[in-house]
Amino acid sequence: MRTNAEIQSYSKSKRIKNQILEVVTNPYNVIVLIAIALLTYLIVLPLLDMISTTFVLAQRDARSAGGTTGEFTLYYWHRLLASELTGKLLLQPLLNSLLIGVCVSVLAITLGSVLAWLMVRTDLPFKKFFSLAVIIPYMIPSWCKSQAWLTMFKTERIGGAPGFLTSLGVNVPEWLAYGPVAIILVLSLHYYAYAYLLVSAALNSINSELEEMGEIQGAGKMMILRKITFPLVLPAMLSAVILTFSKAIGTFGVINYLGNPVNFVTLSSQLYMNNKSQNTETAFAMALILICIASISVFMNQKLIGSRKSYATIGGKGGRSTEIRLGMHKPIITIVLILFFIVGIMMPILLLILESFMLREGSYALSNFTLHYWIGDPDPTIMEGLPGIFKNDDFINALLNSIKLTFVTGILGTIFGQILGYICAKGRGKLHGKIVEQLVFIPYLIPSVAFGGIFLSMFSTPQTIFGVTIIPSLYGTFALISLTSVIKHLPFASRAGTSNMLQISGELEEAASIVGAGFFKRFARIVFPLSKGGFISGFMLIFVSIMKELDLIILIMTPKTTTLPYLAFQYANGNSPQASDCVAIVMFSIVFLVYAIANIFGDADLAKSMGG
Repeated sequence: MRTNAEIQSYSKSKRIKNQILEVVTNPYNVIVLIAIALLTYLIVLPLLDMISTTFVLAQRDARSAGGTTGEFTLYYWHRLLASELTGKLLLQPLLNSLLIGVCVSVLAITLGSVLAWLMVRTDLPFKKFFSLAVIIPYMIPSWCKSQAWLTMFKTERIGGAPGFLTSLGVNVPEWLAYGPVAIILVLSLHYYAYAYLLVSAALNSINSELEEMGEIQGAGKMMILRKITFPLVLPAMLSAVILTFSKAIGTFGVINYLGNPVNFVTLSSQLYMNNKSQNTETAFAMALILICIASISVFMNQKLIGSRKSYATIGGKGGRSTEIRLGMHKPIITIVLILFFIVGIMMPILLLILESFMLREGSYALSNFTLHYWIGDPDPTIMEGLPGIFKNDDFINALLNSIKLTFVTGILGTIFGQILGYICAKGRGKLHGKIVEQLVFIPYLIPSVAFGGIFLSMFSTPQTIFGVTIIPSLYGTFALISLTSVIKHLPFASRAGTSNMLQISGELEEAASIVGAGFFKRFARIVFPLSKGGFISGFMLIFVSIMKELDLIILIMTPKTTTLPYLAFQYANGNSPQASDCVAIVMFSIVFLVYAIANIFGDADLAKSMGG
């Protein structure tokens, strides 16, 4: 006969076995475990590999470091942080990166917030036009804006051919054509969309009665803005600061176009140059510094938002939004906005189109205009004998690769994003939900150039487990580009998926479960049909992002896998800016077409997502 202790031990053992069996057989738990395993393998391990690489001595540096290949070393960190090269390798590029990040954040957030307030809170005329126009700049890749900037401002001394203003006899200062001022202005005109979208969403949720009560108490417009409106939208502005700052310090394309001619380098451009010259260890050390800066900025953002007092702005009695009258300032503000959109939106596009028809840069005579770069036959005196893009096999290959990449990445990224969003939504407040959410966020902190370098380094050799190859070498394959693109965009895809899944009440699944519907049946019959709108939105968002992506894939491109952004980059660096403009125009046309389709289908959230 068993004793009480034996009975209790047996009961405890059986209970543990049942719990383990339930975890293993529950489809949701299986999906969570698979998701965590894949995220660990595709995100955490590459990051750890990048960190470990900076502490392993490479063969080429063994003699100069006085060590043995493969041994532990601090050589690369010492070289970067405490050597004679520190100023050139790290300090100056770091200061330049911080200068760009801070200035772009201030200008972009200010511009975007002011535009959001005018669109949402005032009686500004032509709002439908302005609300569409304000998103267009972000649909144009920032490096395309750099091309347009050079077409307008470049000088003969550095650019080799006069820009539009120089050809008119205007003496353009070099600091305006190249360097930090040009970079800051171009990036600010690109990233203000972050602030506009976030702040306008916050303003739309605020009941205007709060501001009216302040007006009743005798407060002026500026005091209401400072004491009521600004505190309520501050969290949205802080979020926009993080998005803008992180993107600005990690950008490469704009630095390449506007910084390199005057030797203005940032950490991202130094990272690219070191990676291209096979100094992977130094490049990864620079990437880790950028990741630390981004992480600190996110931490500070969370602390600032967390330390603020919370205000409830949406109540059960409903709310209303009363427009603030601009009065006598309305005509002036409207004219200023129209001029801003002409200069900041229409002019870059028109300049790109104009230059694409110019046989030689800097000459605006009618005799200099041609269709050669579009449909011309090979001419040994033009563009090194290459034909126009529509007769060029390289362009056709790049176009097909871009379309294939956007569709593959869009579909896979959206599917994974919805699944991860489902886990985050259902696991909200639970350990597994927090783990998945934190793992998915990591790629956002890694600069795009560095992220591409990590995956290039990791998957250039076969991946093995216990001597068995599970993934062959992916170097030079389309699979590597697709994998890199999907994982890098998971933070946005999963965030969209989480937002989508949170709108689906858990009661629907519970009711289906009561009548005997299994997990996969509930997911197929309830969750997916209700989330298909978010699925389409997520797909379009990734589609547009990948179509204009340059920084992420620039290190892993090969002639066979070239995409439109990379082809444009090659043309620009090969002294064929007109051909580069042609490619950029085609790319922008595709992006705008997708955006137009989104509006035709009447999905307002989708249209907004495209801007971000």
